[in-house]
Amino acid sequence: MTADAVRPQRPDARPAGRPEGAAAPVDDRAVGARAVVVGGGLAGITAALELADAGVRVTLLEGRPRLGGLAFSFQRGELTVDNGQHVYLRCCTAYRWFLDRVGGAALAPLQDRLDVPVLDVAHPRGPRLGRLRRTALPVPLHLAKSLATYPHLSLAERASVGRAALALKGLDLADPALDDVDFASWLGRHGQSDRTIEALWDLVGVATLNATAPYASLGLAAMVFKTGLLSEPGAADIGWAHVPLGELHDTLARKALDTAGVRTELRTRVLGISRAQEGNWEVEVDGETLEADAVVLAVPQREAHALLPDGVLDDADRLLEIGTAPILNIHVVYDRKVLRQPFFAALGTPVQWVFDRTDASGLKGGGQYLALSQSAAEDDIDEPVSVLRERYLPELDRLLPAARGAEVQDFFVTRERTATFAPTPGVGRLRPGAATNAPGFALAGAWTATGWPATMESAVRSGFSAAGAALSALGRPHEHPLQEAV
Repeated sequence: MTADAVRPQRPDARPAGRPEGAAAPVDDRAVGARAVVVGGGLAGITAALELADAGVRVTLLEGRPRLGGLAFSFQRGELTVDNGQHVYLRCCTAYRWFLDRVGGAALAPLQDRLDVPVLDVAHPRGPRLGRLRRTALPVPLHLAKSLATYPHLSLAERASVGRAALALKGLDLADPALDDVDFASWLGRHGQSDRTIEALWDLVGVATLNATAPYASLGLAAMVFKTGLLSEPGAADIGWAHVPLGELHDTLARKALDTAGVRTELRTRVLGISRAQEGNWEVEVDGETLEADAVVLAVPQREAHALLPDGVLDDADRLLEIGTAPILNIHVVYDRKVLRQPFFAALGTPVQWVFDRTDASGLKGGGQYLALSQSAAEDDIDEPVSVLRERYLPELDRLLPAARGAEVQDFFVTRERTATFAPTPGVGRLRPGAATNAPGFALAGAWTATGWPATMESAVRSGFSAAGAALSALGRPHEHPLQEAV
């Protein structure tokens, strides 16, 4: 079954992946085929594993000295720092497959049930804490109690949310017209006030789409909310790495690739890709030309455009029309514990989401390390560290009374100026599928046509599709990892 035809898996089901570290039975017809995967992010790793599990001899090329793409870790003194805070949801069955496949599922557990503390520090009567929680009741009743008591909206606004949710649930995600509408206009037509958008829809949407409602495609926004909040009661339960991301996406991923027989070459820049006279592919790197029967190009869209052989895509320049959006992460180390929750979201302040990364970073000595994840960060992404320090430390003091008497031992930022593709209206028609005009040449990356916004889930799904397209061109069968057992 192809990736496009596979039935969606229930969000509360366990991905039907292979046991940790185990490869699929090798089809004799796959022996001898060669593939090169360009790019060692989640999309490239996934494609390489799938191809190798099908018996293809795979070489994975990555220009950086590590795997993991933009979901990586680095050292800063005694700290192991993630470049940005990444989370996933229970409905992210592809990323959960990835965690299982590399043996890292226990290191990035899910909440038992969705529970998000939301602190509003701009309320006229002082800071107010609310929570978005679910129960075990069926959709949409699983969120009814939480919304009924959500203190950041008026009674009328809470009622309007329910009506908009029902309208959202009725949208057909396959309707291409949704891609041309911005989410804010649709919300406005369905009775959502500016406050409701800020305190609920954007609270979730900015973190998942990397855009506020006026700049987000209704198609992508509807996909997020229908899948995450309106499909199954547990679909939106949140998971995150309790270890550095590099342990999952680099160390464990490299081990899984090695076990699968993939040749992984780091610090290897691809100079060009061309079609050989024999009909196969040639991938040029420094000092070597690799021959392959199939190529998966799993790099960001602008990089992909620069490496595309002629004729592989119709109107290849449309890749350059896919915009990008930044994410800023602010890292603060205090000399004492100032936050008791593992994370919270904020209203009435520039701060969006705050996570406790103390244990995962290896910080010792009784201090606490907090990471602020700031999506859609166009206004802040190029600000000097000194300006960001002056802007955000007072906001943390407002949010966390215990921070007011604490000493800041370290303050630094990580910036990803092109963290994701911009989910603007019309972007759907610009995103290419995995298969191209050239048999054996496939595309992967969160920016390709997965139906998802730019998330780890989208990246892994694109790897499945690219591997499937490559194997199809090679005449090899491909069992989609998320196919439900019959």
